[in-house]
Amino acid sequence: MGGSILHITNGDSTTNYLKKLKYKGEFITWREMLCEGKTTTDVGSETFWKNRYDFFKSSYKVSKQKFIDYTIKEYRNLCNEKKQKEIVLWFEHDLFCQINMIAVISWLKRYRKGYNISLVCSGKVGNSKKMFGLPELNEKQIHNHFKNRMELTQDDVEYADYIWQLYCSDSPLRLETVYKFNPMSPFQYLASAIEAHLLRFPSIENGLNKVENTILETALNQKPTSKKELISQLLNDGEVYGFGDLQYENKINELRKLFHSFNPVRLTKKGKEVLDNEINYYGQLRNDISYLGGSKKYSFLYHNQSNKLLQITS
Repeated sequence: MGGSILHITNGDSTTNYLKKLKYKGEFITWREMLCEGKTTTDVGSETFWKNRYDFFKSSYKVSKQKFIDYTIKEYRNLCNEKKQKEIVLWFEHDLFCQINMIAVISWLKRYRKGYNISLVCSGKVGNSKKMFGLPELNEKQIHNHFKNRMELTQDDVEYADYIWQLYCSDSPLRLETVYKFNPMSPFQYLASAIEAHLLRFPSIENGLNKVENTILETALNQKPTSKKELISQLLNDGEVYGFGDLQYENKINELRKLFHSFNPVRLTKKGKEVLDNEINYYGQLRNDISYLGGSKKYSFLYHNQSNKLLQITS
């Protein structure tokens, strides 16, 4: 299937699955998580990769060698793949994937002009309420997805690139409105991903964002017996984000002062008060090094009543 094709996939699981199903062509695995940490518009530039390495080193203790072996070498492979005229993107519905997807399209717009680009995107199958990842699809389903892949027009490529530019800007305020006004977009899951992104700015009520509040709510209501069980429940419930266990582990660690214990998982009195909006925890979390795209996380507050972001001007 698919002779002279370059497949760019969202992860090793998808790449391995497609190879197992004997999909022909070359494969590049996009190993990034651009939904976290500082991003710049110039995907693939020296500045871009320096920002990404700095983020992985400080937030996830990733060594330079591991970053080079895991991400940079694969990116260099992508740079060398120029002979195929058709490029098929394999991405999923969640925030993690959608942000990676628009970054890849931005890169393709710049470096692969005139190539035929198409998209396979998994999510809903038929009338299912569950959202499916690519490796969760059975052989028939994945063949149907491939057969019905969406060819991206130049306008589609420009639109994805535009959203990426806004995502990387120092203010998310324009992103708040613009993503709603392209109903004909083939990127059917991009709007919900952007909505999930905007909810990651701290709320005006208690200084925690949607993800952080969900962590505390799950800890309080589900009463997990261990941190591992807490993360497992968050993974099951957080499909809109597409986060992995490492990301949740990192976020729980940032909130550790609000936890009394992790065996079993119990909140402190203050943790419960923060969750009840009796205490605002913004001051304890605020820093100048946390970025969501190109914007400083703590320079904006989410107002839940109006569903709007407010910029902090002081």
